[in-house]
Amino acid sequence: MLSHVIPPPRGYTKVPNGLVRQSRLGSDAKILVMYVQGLPEGDRDKALSEHARDLHFTGRRYQKAKTELVASGYLHEKRETVAGGRWRTVQVFSNFPLTDDQAARLRAGVPADGYELVSTGPVPTAHFPTVGAPSGPVVGGLLPADEELGKNESHPPTEAGSGDGEQDGQEEPEGLEGAASEEASEGLLEEPPEGPEVAVAERVLLSLRHEQRQLHLGVREARTLAGLAAEWLRRGVTAADLRRALCSGLPVEGVRTAVGFLAHRLREKLPAAPESVPAPQPPPPPPALIACAGPGEEHMFRPHVPWATTCGPCHREEQRAFWADALARADAAPEPPPWRERFAAVAEAGAPGRSAP
Repeated sequence: MLSHVIPPPRGYTKVPNGLVRQSRLGSDAKILVMYVQGLPEGDRDKALSEHARDLHFTGRRYQKAKTELVASGYLHEKRETVAGGRWRTVQVFSNFPLTDDQAARLRAGVPADGYELVSTGPVPTAHFPTVGAPSGPVVGGLLPADEELGKNESHPPTEAGSGDGEQDGQEEPEGLEGAASEEASEGLLEEPPEGPEVAVAERVLLSLRHEQRQLHLGVREARTLAGLAAEWLRRGVTAADLRRALCSGLPVEGVRTAVGFLAHRLREKLPAAPESVPAPQPPPPPPALIACAGPGEEHMFRPHVPWATTCGPCHREEQRAFWADALARADAAPEPPPWRERFAAVAEAGAPGRSAP
């Protein structure tokens, strides 16, 4: 496919790549987000249905687009009461997916996870020249211009002994895993002990970046988490299963801090310790040796049953002799007469005692 793209010099709207490539949103939902985002600030303060009506999205078409936006986190609604016992619906609309907690904090006027509030300074008058103090820029949930989804910007660690507590002006990004990263920074993750499981766990943690680029760890970070990962290996989890458990089911909005996310997952999904298996019972001792009662020289054997008195060879010889004698007696016995002769003999024996008719 040949493409020819000319960037417009003016009159355009910046759209996140995550929104354009979102497979769960239809074209109507994406156009509605881009339309509202491109409006001036004063024209956005009306219901979403009115914006959709301006685009000729009505009826089932608008309801489908609204359902997709709510399911993906771009639109949050809440009904609340106002004076006079009436109800109103407050809508929080964003060009970036928000969780319920983030939307609730924005609705309450509290910044939530990097989403700063729109400045509410004095609005300049229409007088020329404009009178009034300038207001600050509108800051939403957009990513910086030099940062895109899927791009991992790693910074080298600070040099040891560079100063007591001095920083180089770069702060770690705050995200959904901020609590876990704070615990790691406060030293709650102790240095892992030495052992073969720790070395294997550290190699697994360093290899996660090949599966998911957003799980890129430095050497020092992997060494810090190796103790938690080694506990998985001690509980019978293989290295492949550990890698699969850490890389699968990542948040839809992405991972803000890899070390905090992995520390939380290693603690919360730690498998149960294997049950202790009792030691097997020792086999019973072999039976004692006894003297064989068979013919020949005296010899000893271990009976396989308590009532045995002869060894195996002697027992087989006795059985052979017994059946040979039984066969000889059967051959020496006279052959019984045929059944017709026996029937006639029985009839003759009972003839004298038979009564006349």
